[in-house]
Amino acid sequence: MTDSRNKPGADGGDAVVSALNAVGADYLFCSSGSEWAPVWESLARRHRDGEPAPEYLDLTHETVAVGMATGYGLVRRRPQGVLLHAAPGLLQGSMAVHGALLAGVPMLVASSESTTYGDGPGQDPGGQWYRNLSIVGGPHHVAQPFTKWANEAADISTLPTMITRAAELAWRAPAGPAYLNIPLEILLEEWDGREAKPVVPPGSTHSSPEEVDPVAQLIREAKNPVIVTETAGREAGGLEALVAFAEAWQIPVVEPDSAVCGNFPRTHPLHAGSDIGPWMDEADLILLVNCRAPFYPPSRKPSKAQIVVIDQVPQRPHIVYQVLFADVYLEGNVANTLRQLAKRAKGLDESSVAARRSAQEERHAAEQASSAAAEARAAQSEGVDPVLVAATLRKLLAGSGAVVVDETITHSRVVKRHLKTAAPDSYFYVQGGLGQGIAVALGVKLAAKDRPVVLTIGDGAFAYNPVIQSYDAAKAYDLPVLIVVFNNRVYKSMNLNHRRFYPEGAAAETGEWLGTDLHRLPRLAAFAEPFGMHTETVDTTDALAPALERALKAVAEGTTAVVDVLVTR
Repeated sequence: MTDSRNKPGADGGDAVVSALNAVGADYLFCSSGSEWAPVWESLARRHRDGEPAPEYLDLTHETVAVGMATGYGLVRRRPQGVLLHAAPGLLQGSMAVHGALLAGVPMLVASSESTTYGDGPGQDPGGQWYRNLSIVGGPHHVAQPFTKWANEAADISTLPTMITRAAELAWRAPAGPAYLNIPLEILLEEWDGREAKPVVPPGSTHSSPEEVDPVAQLIREAKNPVIVTETAGREAGGLEALVAFAEAWQIPVVEPDSAVCGNFPRTHPLHAGSDIGPWMDEADLILLVNCRAPFYPPSRKPSKAQIVVIDQVPQRPHIVYQVLFADVYLEGNVANTLRQLAKRAKGLDESSVAARRSAQEERHAAEQASSAAAEARAAQSEGVDPVLVAATLRKLLAGSGAVVVDETITHSRVVKRHLKTAAPDSYFYVQGGLGQGIAVALGVKLAAKDRPVVLTIGDGAFAYNPVIQSYDAAKAYDLPVLIVVFNNRVYKSMNLNHRRFYPEGAAAETGEWLGTDLHRLPRLAAFAEPFGMHTETVDTTDALAPALERALKAVAEGTTAVVDVLVTR
């Protein structure tokens, strides 16, 4: 802490903004609450006086605020500030905060609570805290299960450093949201102007040569190795490092259905699809690269493979049950570790390398042919097949540098397989519960304003989203995105589970499928019309490509577009 001259009227609100400056936050995502008046006053004063402050976004739903911070953090990988309202606002946003935890996105989430309930000295906090807003144990107690760290800033003298400490904890592996309860009375208290020291990025960790060399030898001796990854591409430089590593050793890469971002170019000859099944008995070495849950069920152990886990934090503290079957851990920074291993690709058995390269080329060619055949069949379908939607998007987005955010369920495999994203930070799957996709896409757009952003979403997921509030944010902050709804008029995953559990049950006999029908929803694109957005509803194959072309043109011209595609399945 360093002393600086206090300004007249400086209080806890100024301390918060000063600390967020020290954190290096670009944005402050706020779902308004009455406790944040001191922060708003500090921002107004700084704007008036030309002083630095994070850009403030006034958002009308907690999921939108946290989801946008998540999308922004997926691309920029630095902690941002999120302000919610008391315990109720924290609870409303908790699903999105938990999603940020699963996605590994650093952020500082704060809300407030009164500590005096009107009985203390100083300004009256208001009766709402006494009657409605307080919660036993404080909101930091509520936040503990779905954040990386949760605490209370109990004194104005420690508030700035508590904020920077929370941000530094959030930034370090495993990255995730940290929560701070800042009582209203602290926000209103006079601040002496002592500012927090600016925060610097975390240092890089490295696996030692003594750890890396034996793993390189295991790879050198392996006849049939395979890489399995879920989130290597989430790390800065991770996708590029994984490509270099796989190419150096000529090892196939599997991205299982649990992969949540683009980790390896799907057009690359070493991409081995999404099914780890064929490798369970064939592989003699499995390299789990940022792969939190590689086997399902978890007890499904490979028959003969040794398993090397390459992950900075392989045992994820927020996962209740995790089985990796590790024989060796390399726990340094993943990109660094992969680069070290790539340099050690020497003295290889050329005949073994040639054999596995040839086998992988055959697999890749077979997958490409199967994918192309599926697209040809989809093009001849009487209705709009979801495969055709994904394939058409791929063709229209080619060369544009687009980012795809996916919140489909039954169509997620289709989206991954047929969009075939290849570039770093070009694909993200929304984590946690449904209803965050639009906000996450807006956050990605905020971080990548020069790139087209496309949200692929199911009709069920769309209905969970705070649609109106998300459209308001898109309009207010000039964040045009393309939203493509895969609309099959049903909660398909729920229906499939019912049929799987009770194939000959009463519902199968009578046709009474509960909890799944979405036919009663109105035309989904229509919700965007009051905001002046571009809308299309598509129900024929011939209409699909022209509708998507018009929508992408509207987005390029600065208008969010919604294309509701009535798919056949």
